[in-house]
Order: sequence, then C-alpha cells, then structure tokens
Amino acid sequence: MDTQQWIDKGYNIIVEFTPKLLAAILIWIIGSWIIKLTLKGLKKILNKGDYDESLKKFSLSLLTWIFKIVLILVVLGTVGVETTSFAAILAAAGLAIGMALQGSLGNFAGGVLIMIFKPFKIGDLIEAQGEVGVVKEIEIFTTKLIGLSNKEIIIPNGALSNGNIVNYTTEGTRRVDLVYGVSYDADIKQTKNVIMNVLTSHPKVLKDPAPAVTVLELAESSVNFAVRPWCNTEHYWDVYFDVTENVKEALDAAGIEIPYPHSVEIQKES
Repeated sequence: MDTQQWIDKGYNIIVEFTPKLLAAILIWIIGSWIIKLTLKGLKKILNKGDYDESLKKFSLSLLTWIFKIVLILVVLGTVGVETTSFAAILAAAGLAIGMALQGSLGNFAGGVLIMIFKPFKIGDLIEAQGEVGVVKEIEIFTTKLIGLSNKEIIIPNGALSNGNIVNYTTEGTRRVDLVYGVSYDADIKQTKNVIMNVLTSHPKVLKDPAPAVTVLELAESSVNFAVRPWCNTEHYWDVYFDVTENVKEALDAAGIEIPYPHSVEIQKES
C-alpha cells in the first residue's frame, strides 16, 4: 500500500469518525448540563421535605453515578463502540455484588424506609427487636440506641424496619403498670384509698388521665391490686420507683399486711 492509499484511508476514517466524535462531545456537554440541572432540582425537593441528611446525601450520590454511567454508555454508542457487551458486564457485576451484599442491601433498604416514614426519631424511647433504649443515631445500615443501663445497642435496619416497633415517646405520656398484693384480711376500700393517696400526692403523677386502683385478681395468697398512674414519658422510672417505695411505706403505716411466701414444717413423731 503506497503513501497515497494511506492518506486516502486516513482521510476516509476522519471524515467518517469526525461527525460521530462531534456528536459524542455535544451529547456529553448537553447530558452533563441536564444531569446537573436534574440533581439541582432534586436537591431542592429533598431540602424542602423533612428527610434525613444522610438519606439526602446518599440518594444524590447514587443518582449522580447512575446518570453518569448512562451518559457514558450513550456517548460510547454514539462513537460506534459496542455497548451491549459492556452493559452485560455491568449487569453481571451488579448481580454478583448484590448477591454478596444481600444482607447489607436489605439493611440499606430498611434504613431508607425508616428515614422516609420516620416511625421514630433521635431522642425517642423505643422498644424493638427485644431491646429498649433511646435512639442515638439513625444511619443508613444500622440504628444505635442507648439502653437503660447506658449500653450502646446497634440494630440492623433491615430487621428493625420489618419488625414491631413500640415508640414510648410520640404520645408524650405513659401509663405505669404496677401490681401490689395485700392480705385477704385487709379491707379492700381502705387499701384502695391508701394507694390512691400515694398516687395523688406524687408531684409527677398526672391528674389527667386520672390514676386508677382496681382489684386485679384474687390470687392464691393475696388480693392483687392493679395500680395505674400516668406520667410524662421522661418521668416514667421516677414514678415507677417512687410509687413502689411509697406504697410499701403507706401500707405498713396503715397496718395493711403484704403477704409473702411461708413454709410450714411438719414433724412426725416416730
């Protein structure tokens, strides 16, 4: 092949390839501009909504990568690169990664659901997955609680979002459920009055809803009373412990016996 043929061939390649290259550059510029505007609009929408900050950042980052990969595939297809195999490789890699990170993806999805639907927020006292604690952090994959004994509890968001969640904070008030047993010899009305006086005199027991003292059951060796004071959520344990102590002192002062297990020893004469 002589020099002229090389020149002609190069010229033909340039003539054929230049429009594709220019089109690819134009698509890249316009596509990048559209992506920028789209992400800017989405950011405004997310900022207007009450979404968690970590969810905003992760969502925008994920969408940025998706848009850029799609744009690259379009540009490569424009210049004549076969993108079918490339897309197949990406799909296979995505499937492999998804299977390897199946648990993590489930936790991620759970984290997104928690951030969107907000069954609880930081500072709420919740019970979930057999644990009770105050929410410390809500992350993409896990939620951290501070337990009642000041221990850190980390719960995967996948399990958390799919299980039962009891939020003790959202209503603002909470009922304290207590049970006290007294002797069958005790007067029921007197006992109720003594316990009710303890409840109504405690500064952290709410007047509305009103506390209640009722006979719960006639047990084997005691008459059991259901004692139900209400309090603000943050005062729950103060009321729980104070009322328990004060009821014991008040029953003792009134001469009302609190029964306890007895054992009887029977001796046979030989």
